[in-house]
Amino acid sequence: MNFNYFAQLLINLMQRFFLFLVSLTVVLTSGCGIYSFTGASIDGKTIYFHTFDNKARNVMPSLSATMTEKIRNRILSQTGLSQVNNETADYDLSGYISAYDVTVTGVQNTQTASQNRLTITLQVEFKNRKNPKSSFTQSFSRFADFSATQSLQTVENALIEDIGTQLADDIFNKAFVNW
Repeated sequence: MNFNYFAQLLINLMQRFFLFLVSLTVVLTSGCGIYSFTGASIDGKTIYFHTFDNKARNVMPSLSATMTEKIRNRILSQTGLSQVNNETADYDLSGYISAYDVTVTGVQNTQTASQNRLTITLQVEFKNRKNPKSSFTQSFSRFADFSATQSLQTVENALIEDIGTQLADDIFNKAFVNW
């Protein structure tokens, strides 16, 4: 056997494998939805985001805009959906901030707080007009702890950033990954 025979055989195998991968890609993206590398199942093209109003007892002025933007950025960056400003979109995401609370989680010497916790809770309504069974209304809550020696004002923005990222991930996963 000569080298050219093996080289030609290898080229044929590579061509067939490439055709197989192309065919598999076409099949996976043409069925009932498009699947992204994040594991998300997307069966629509457009999404409408409502602003998350702040209905919490304790109001942080920029929290509404921050939470809305975090969720919007997470979903748009991972899905390829186009944002529209009308309620005829394939997906409709609305909700409100229902809680923004600071509580003591650790006590030192039975009288002095050693650890505090900021908790943010969002009430979310997600409508999937392409597949109504995937629609949901659910409360999402996340928290972050900070030392009682620090004032909330000094750590608040960093905590909100961290909690907002976690909440955006939770909402994205519930809406598009079906976990």
